[in-house]
Amino acid sequence: MSKSKRKRYTSKFKFQLVLESFTNEYSDSQLARKYGVHPVTLSNWKKEFKEKGPQIFSSKKQDQRLAKKLKQMERLLGQKEVEIAMLKNFLDES
Repeated sequence: MSKSKRKRYTSKFKFQLVLESFTNEYSDSQLARKYGVHPVTLSNWKKEFKEKGPQIFSSKKQDQRLAKKLKQMERLLGQKEVEIAMLKNFLDES
């Protein structure tokens, strides 16, 4: 038996479709039909967008990259604080 495959949509596609749905040029059902998305799916995306904003469509990979970057920046800040403390001590001893 074959398993049914679910369609995967990019966060950019979801965001653009939701934004387009707010322009009121087409009804939600017309937009859904135009882009091959189920109207209930579009409705769910709009509901999530209204509740949480665009960050709900961000990927976990992007979140992980940002967390890694934050960790690197915090480490660099810590190193700079140590350097400043050492320089202050050196200047005080002079």
